[in-house]
Amino acid sequence: MGVVVYEQREVRRARYAVAAVFAVHGAVTGSFATRVPWIQDHAGVSAGQLGLALAFPAIGASLAMPLAGRISHRFGARTALRGLISLWTLALVLPSLSPNLWTLCFALFVYGSSAGMADVAMNALGVEVENRIGKSIMSGLHGMWSVGALVGSAAGTLAAHLGSDARLHHGLAAATLTLLGLVACQWVLDLRPTEDEEPPPRFALPPKSALLIGAVGFCAVFAEGAALDWSAVYLRDQLEASAGLAAACTTGFMLTMAVARLAGDAVVNRFGAVRTVRVSGVLAVLGGVLIVVSDQPAVAMGGFALMGLGIAVVVPLCFAAAGRSGPNASLAIAGVATITYTSGLIAPSAIGGLAELTSLAVSFGLVTALACGLVAFAGVLRTSDRDRPRVTRTDAAVLDPKP
Repeated sequence: MGVVVYEQREVRRARYAVAAVFAVHGAVTGSFATRVPWIQDHAGVSAGQLGLALAFPAIGASLAMPLAGRISHRFGARTALRGLISLWTLALVLPSLSPNLWTLCFALFVYGSSAGMADVAMNALGVEVENRIGKSIMSGLHGMWSVGALVGSAAGTLAAHLGSDARLHHGLAAATLTLLGLVACQWVLDLRPTEDEEPPPRFALPPKSALLIGAVGFCAVFAEGAALDWSAVYLRDQLEASAGLAAACTTGFMLTMAVARLAGDAVVNRFGAVRTVRVSGVLAVLGGVLIVVSDQPAVAMGGFALMGLGIAVVVPLCFAAAGRSGPNASLAIAGVATITYTSGLIAPSAIGGLAELTSLAVSFGLVTALACGLVAFAGVLRTSDRDRPRVTRTDAAVLDPKP
């Protein structure tokens, strides 16, 4: 096995490159989300049928994510990410081309499958860069995803305001984001397996370590999905806030998460992942309590902001811990991603179902109870004595194995 020496500046360049890939990935999500009403009208589906179709991205992602490790093993990390991120950006055009429910379900299945595989590949590379730099960067990478999602949603909002056809909008967005993704991939680490390394299985159950770490991610993503989909409804129906104020609550929650993720690495590097998640869990629980007991919109908005602050860094740290939990980073990350995607899939419907039987306040009581799990089980994110990313070299060079 040969050895190629990467200077620190080259590893830093790889960090910025993978950050750009995260932003591109998020921009696709933001671009799609803002045009869902247009897609619904074009496909001629009811609200209930749209809800059914919107389950297919998570189904596709959960089934396809384990394949990402095998693809990376076969083609190398850089080539695999180049292909998977391009598949994801180009898949953006499919939903807007769908004329009916069944084609929409299929389009969203492909859309979700490509999203999940690209997600695993870029997180695996992010963990590798983090290990080589020797300090936490995963929170910032996910912060860049949030920034990309905000930029994509802003462009989509403008396109919708101008009344543009989503097929044209998504076609232009897909072409632009594909180009940006391909350019960024030129500088990510080109990791390759050793000659005697066995390829990961096409499909496999998540390892035990991924299940425990995924349980922490499940709690955070459940709260995120509940807040994103129901915060505006909570303010409007529970507290009789105006439509504008209700929408501002959701936007504020997203901005809080983005800012917290961008700033989160400094906190993790200072205090470690376990203490950071425990304190974050306390903030999320306090936010949930404010939401449940509030009788004023401003108090509830503060609660949602606190919840966003509390859960922002949890999923990035779960991916980082999974990538260092065993010999096959991609398989562990895929396991954690599958669990978190599942949480995001069931959270909105679970909140709605419980609210139908009781009230939205009770539903967010459940969210608050799950947030307690962040405090109780943060210890599973401990992957070293110092609870920090491992460093293999302390001088100016970092080693990158190649066949």
